[in-house]
Amino acid sequence: MARSLARPEAQLTQARQGLIAPSRTRDPRIDAFRGLALMMILIDHMPGNPWEVTTVRNIGFSDAAEAFFIMSGIAAGIAYSPGIARWMNGGSRLWDGMAPMWRRAWTLYVVQIVLSVIAIGLFSWSAGVFYRSAFREMHNLAAIYDSTGSALIGLPILTYQIGYVNILPSYIVLLVAAPFLLIGGVKAPWLTLTGSFALWFVAGAMRWNIPIYPGNGGWFLNPLTWQFIFVIGLLIGIRHRRDERFVPYSKALFTLTLAFLIFAFAWRHVPALAAVMNHKMAQLGALGAPGNIVSHNKTMLAMPRLLHILALAYVLSCLPFVTRMCAHRFAAPLRLMGGHGLLVFGLGTIIALVGQILMDVEPAVTWLPWVLPVIGVLICYIAARIADIASSPKPAAKIATPG
Repeated sequence: MARSLARPEAQLTQARQGLIAPSRTRDPRIDAFRGLALMMILIDHMPGNPWEVTTVRNIGFSDAAEAFFIMSGIAAGIAYSPGIARWMNGGSRLWDGMAPMWRRAWTLYVVQIVLSVIAIGLFSWSAGVFYRSAFREMHNLAAIYDSTGSALIGLPILTYQIGYVNILPSYIVLLVAAPFLLIGGVKAPWLTLTGSFALWFVAGAMRWNIPIYPGNGGWFLNPLTWQFIFVIGLLIGIRHRRDERFVPYSKALFTLTLAFLIFAFAWRHVPALAAVMNHKMAQLGALGAPGNIVSHNKTMLAMPRLLHILALAYVLSCLPFVTRMCAHRFAAPLRLMGGHGLLVFGLGTIIALVGQILMDVEPAVTWLPWVLPVIGVLICYIAARIADIASSPKPAAKIATPG
């Protein structure tokens, strides 16, 4: 008699990997929202296309990058906290809990280097083929030609970053730090959250950042500030693993966060309100308020952006119909792409850069901005589908018995 296969979400993984079987069926919201965030990143990374109005940045201050970071933190908290907790209880070595995160960080590092090299090659080739020298200067590419030696040093140490290929470096740094953040999150979650908030506030107010090299300035997504939403995601994931909420449902808090989302939408789309609010923020800045409090600076994860993504995450997490929507068969493509996030992210990055080049070369072809993002999303879905089929467990072979 052939042995029946266990449900994939219920299969045990090796203890040395720092993981154990999930305590319940995988939450469909995690993959669905991660897939949605990746799709929006692809669309937003082709500036000027009409689909941009459908992405999250048009309903408030945050965009798909914040969504990607908080969802990645949640997924990491769910996946890796058991290994850390087991070590803290004396059931395994610390290395067994840390190793999976660092292996994942190494994989992300390799992907970042490959994507950077592909970006350099794409724009360099396009500059020659289409006789557009500007392709060698956009997105910080000029450094590879003007300061080649320095750029070749900066590339492997992640200090030389190319525009639109600069999300993973901060995530890599945070994943390297994740074992220590998880130790704090499991043992003293509120103290960990307080320390993370303090670092966000001080780093933003003092404009601390990791410097880029070659060149001046800092990383586009500052790890010292963006760590805050990643840590929040980790803490949510740790509690979610126990079938608990990190921030309990409260009617008053739900009402407050929903009101803030409505206000942010109005601030974004009502010019008179935007003029008043931006003027008030400028006045506060003139009085000495920190820049990360009175601006919309993405690098420093300024407070309006931070509050918007946290409010959005809380409201969505409190609505039961959101879970049903994410579990619906119509959301399967999003869940599939979210489940193969790294593949979709890498492929989407390359497609977005190709789309930028094509739209720049053929600005008069009005259908290109409409079609390219759609084709890009479709390619990513097909790639995720192929990867899913390739990674699916093979049915056990039946053994023929004599008749």
